This record gives sequence, C-alpha cells and structure tokens, in this order.
Amino acid sequence: MARAESTRTPTRIQREKTEAILAAALDIFAAEGFRGATLDQIAEAAGLSKPNLLYYFDSKEAIHQTLLERLLDTWLNPLRQIDPAGDPLKELGAYIQRKLEMSRDMPRESRLFANEILRGAPHMSPATMAALKALVDEKVAIINGWAKAGRIEALDPYHLIFSIWATTQHYADFEVQVRGILGPSEDGHHHDASAFLSRLYTRGLTPG
Repeated sequence: MARAESTRTPTRIQREKTEAILAAALDIFAAEGFRGATLDQIAEAAGLSKPNLLYYFDSKEAIHQTLLERLLDTWLNPLRQIDPAGDPLKELGAYIQRKLEMSRDMPRESRLFANEILRGAPHMSPATMAALKALVDEKVAIINGWAKAGRIEALDPYHLIFSIWATTQHYADFEVQVRGILGPSEDGHHHDASAFLSRLYTRGLTPG
C-alpha cells in the first residue's frame, strides 16, 4: 500500500517525497518495464534510500498500482470529452487530436499503460476495468446513434475506438521505431501524423 498517501493529513514533505517517488518510478517503469524495474533503481532516481522509500510505499507493486490508478483517469479524459450533441466528424477528429497530443506529451505514461496491458493487467482492479468498459460502452452508443442517423459511416464503433488507440498511441509506444525509420523530429512527427490521421478518419467516416 501507499503508506504516506493513507495518512489522513500528510505533511508537505510527505507529499513531496511521494511525488518524487512516483515521478522516478514512472521513468524507471517506462524504460525497464515492471519486471525490470527495482526498488533500488526507483529509490536512487528519487534521491532516497531504499528504507526511506519503503516508508512511503511498501512494495514495487504498490508504486506501480498508484501510478496506474492516477494514469487511467487522465487517460480516459479525451474519450469522456466526446459530446453527443456535437458534430460527429468534428467530435471524433478532436478525440484523435487529443490522443495524439497525449502520445506526444505523455510518452512514459503511454508505455507504462501499454506494458501493463501486455502483461495481462495484473495491477488493474476489476472495478477499474469495469469503469473503462462502461465509458467505452457509453461512447459506442453515441457513435451508433450517429451512424443510425446517417451522420457518419456505419462502422463497428468498438473497432473504431480500438483503431484510434492503436494509431495514436503508436507514436509513443513505438517511438524508437518511428524515429529509426523517419529520423529525428522536434515534435516526434506528430504534425505529420495529425494530418494523415485526420484525413484517413474523415474520409473513412464521411457517409458515402
């Protein structure tokens, strides 16, 4: 468990140390994966001794789970913002852009989440997965409504969402591959990716 965070009124120093541990752990987990990361590495990166770190978190699992719980709420915000009253193509286009911006601005978080899913999501609780499914189901109903009204092409909305996740998060999760093929870029090639994906999805979703 996260000991310091369970304190009713954590001190400023406790809050700062907790955040330092989580920031260091994010770097280590993103680079090494859960199995490759160690408490010693996290403690060193946070500027703490291992016993001091264990005052705040009693295990590597506790740190990882805290990061995931914080991340998932942030990760779902772009999907939450899809407005059923808006123009379908604009709403879905804006969602794609928000996901690309997260890929550009939060690559470590993206890799942390991807690694957790690839491992079978052992640190994501059933309640967390249920919340994810409920939100996706809610947005699928909206997309289905748009399709039935003839406002967008009738496509399987679940696979549409999966494809958006895959194409946008690719630029964070496979950053090394993108850079190796396309060369270095100040924005990680996100401007070009944005133009391409906007055109791809607009054409695919425009009713024929």
